[in-house]
Amino acid sequence: MSSSRFYKEEFPEINDVVMVKIKSIKEMGAYVQLEEYGNIEGMILFAELSRRRIRSVQKLVRIGCHEPALVYRVDKNKGYIDLSKAQVSHEQREACKIKFEKSKHVHLIICSLAKRLDKTPEDLYEQFGWPLYKKHGHAYDAFKAALNDPEEIFGEFGLEPKVQEELLAIISRDLRLQRSKLRADIEVTCSEYQGIEAIRKALKAGEAVSTESTPIKIRLIAPPQYTMSTTSIDKAADLLLMEKAIEETRKVIVEEGGSLKVIMGPKAVSENEEKELQDFMERAERENAEVSGDDDEGSADEY
Repeated sequence: MSSSRFYKEEFPEINDVVMVKIKSIKEMGAYVQLEEYGNIEGMILFAELSRRRIRSVQKLVRIGCHEPALVYRVDKNKGYIDLSKAQVSHEQREACKIKFEKSKHVHLIICSLAKRLDKTPEDLYEQFGWPLYKKHGHAYDAFKAALNDPEEIFGEFGLEPKVQEELLAIISRDLRLQRSKLRADIEVTCSEYQGIEAIRKALKAGEAVSTESTPIKIRLIAPPQYTMSTTSIDKAADLLLMEKAIEETRKVIVEEGGSLKVIMGPKAVSENEEKELQDFMERAERENAEVSGDDDEGSADEY
């Protein structure tokens, strides 16, 4: 990946949460690089790695790994930054991961186009990349919108038709390649009199968290297990969406006197994993049909 920065600002602001790559661990702390800012260097002191007593630094940070960290001191003259891992909240950490993944895809798209046009990434960032960040909050969101309405997004930048066509092709390929199948497995039970309806109500509440771009589907595996799935082009954000769907399902079923247990949290799954699940579900359906015969009683299995 090019060492040019992702954003117009050369340095992050104090209290920004940024993604850092651990380069080395020395006597005082961990030395890091900020890929989003052209690989400028920074440091996380041992005291800023964790608020708990540190027994093993290697369990907190590993060389080569990425970690969200909060900026608390910036020396622009020396080009050096002090950061804290300990001061980052769970919400900040998740938001940082999402932003970094989006920015990384934007950077790859920009670099790919720059190489084809024999230009520098900075040239293209100046022309349209950074203005898109400013106007749309994130250039990644603008790129996705451009696939449906390229003139609305790129019209003001005066791109040559061939350049715009090339850019759209790169964006389309990038989004297609990063499409992921996400899945979570849950166990939903309710022994109350209206238990079946309560389970249906809870599962519908989970599916209602769906968005237009990320529809969530909940299917029966085998009572009382259900699988929640979606196809995503924004994995980090949609994993959080699935967690929200689980919590909505839990909220409703608990209100109805039931319970929810997470068997497998939201994650990206392979085609083989999906095939194994599908085979299992088909076997369970056949076995259930053989046992139940012509039972016409309604059940949550029909959800």
